[in-house]
Amino acid sequence: MNPFIILGFMGLGGPELIIILVVVLLLFGGRKIPELMKGLGKGIKEFKDASKGIDESTPEKKD
Repeated sequence: MNPFIILGFMGLGGPELIIILVVVLLLFGGRKIPELMKGLGKGIKEFKDASKGIDESTPEKKD
């Protein structure tokens, strides 16, 4: 397997990934990135729960 494909996502190498990370850091700033990642994690969790049919927004009735 080509080692350059292993280094990054979709064939991106180390320098390209570093440039992308620097641009993201400049755009959003160091304080905003953790908030964005937290929101992304919540969104992924909600998507997984919805795909499994789990709905936490409506409480179950207990008789």
